[in-house]
Amino acid sequence: MAFWVYLLSCADGSYYTGHTDNLEQRIGEHQAGACPGYTAGRLPVSLVWSQECTTREEALSAEMQIKGWSRKKKEAMMRGDWDDVALLAKKDFRKNSP
Repeated sequence: MAFWVYLLSCADGSYYTGHTDNLEQRIGEHQAGACPGYTAGRLPVSLVWSQECTTREEALSAEMQIKGWSRKKKEAMMRGDWDDVALLAKKDFRKNSP
């Protein structure tokens, strides 16, 4: 069984990160407003990025990591610009170090 981590673009310009074992069904639920919480009040939403994972734990771990990222870092990931992701990670690290 495959698992997915995904990002949605919301009508208010924000991003929502989640994980699921049925990407197509879950996106449909978000789009229908059937998922109470963050996306229900920010419709319509659209899928902007997803990645397949081998386990639920891997998908959940990726979700939690991405949720902690800045908007710029998420957008670099969506573009597939891993050099920029790494550069932004260094900036985040410097900002959070003592």
